[in-house]
Amino acid sequence: MKITVIGAGNVGATCANAIAQRRIASEVVLLDIKENYAEGKALDMMQCATTLGFNTKIVGCTNDYARTAGSEVVVITSGIPRKPGMTREELIGINAGIVKTVSENVLVHSPNAIIVVVSNPMDTMTYLALKSTGLPKNRIIGMGGALDSSRFKTYLSLAIDKPANDIHGMVIGGHGDTTMIPLTRLASHNGVPVSQYLSTEKLEEVSAATMVGGKTLTGMLGTSAWYAPGAAVAYLVDSIVNDQKKMIPCSVMLDGEYGQNDICIGVPCIIGKNGVEEIVDVQLNDAEKVLFEKSAEAVRAMNNALNEVIA
Repeated sequence: MKITVIGAGNVGATCANAIAQRRIASEVVLLDIKENYAEGKALDMMQCATTLGFNTKIVGCTNDYARTAGSEVVVITSGIPRKPGMTREELIGINAGIVKTVSENVLVHSPNAIIVVVSNPMDTMTYLALKSTGLPKNRIIGMGGALDSSRFKTYLSLAIDKPANDIHGMVIGGHGDTTMIPLTRLASHNGVPVSQYLSTEKLEEVSAATMVGGKTLTGMLGTSAWYAPGAAVAYLVDSIVNDQKKMIPCSVMLDGEYGQNDICIGVPCIIGKNGVEEIVDVQLNDAEKVLFEKSAEAVRAMNNALNEVIA
């Protein structure tokens, strides 16, 4: 089992490291355009194998897509990260060309690969990867919902002072500071609704903190976060490679689901060896439907901006 991660920056390297430590694949290829950058990070990670107890081979290479041949999953993290005060949407002009080129190059050597998109603006980059490659929609997956949901569950865990792994909740909609929708109504602590622990006002605070979770970290760190995004990618890849069929919110192409067409946006999906194996229809209430429609409108506006850039 071979996994390729394109982009050896903070997110890409953390993703490769998490995949190796989780023993998801026998080989991870880390590729970057910067000379010896991926090679150095791969070697550093390999020197952890004996102390951390994994046997995954990690290979770094500089812009040599032939080394990625035969990958079952390819993760695209390439592009510039956010800086303080920068929105995900402002990255579109630069990252669009990178994602399109990378998607096409990896498929030359791994024509059957499932592609996981991490680059921002993630929903629009997922849409671009799908349209530019012509792949069936089950094979192009945007990672954002997995990360947003992990942040949501973390904030809930802190608010109710319960273990994070006992918290269940999800975030749907666009992967943006104003477009994501934490489903507080459905969140629970081992089956007990979190509304039994928290007031409406506190739940609104948790929701607001979740929505700006990435922006908050960018302000603190001076760049995009990487530990949680890398872990979220590894979690998603694990479900694909080991056919776990976990329900994970992901940005995928909708063809009538949730009343939307021709758009990639975050919804709960069953993720297995074929990529997106099912889109789960969560029965949203009227207020949630309104929020989802607004989120979709914002994502469509970004897609229109993409079309202007690449026209």
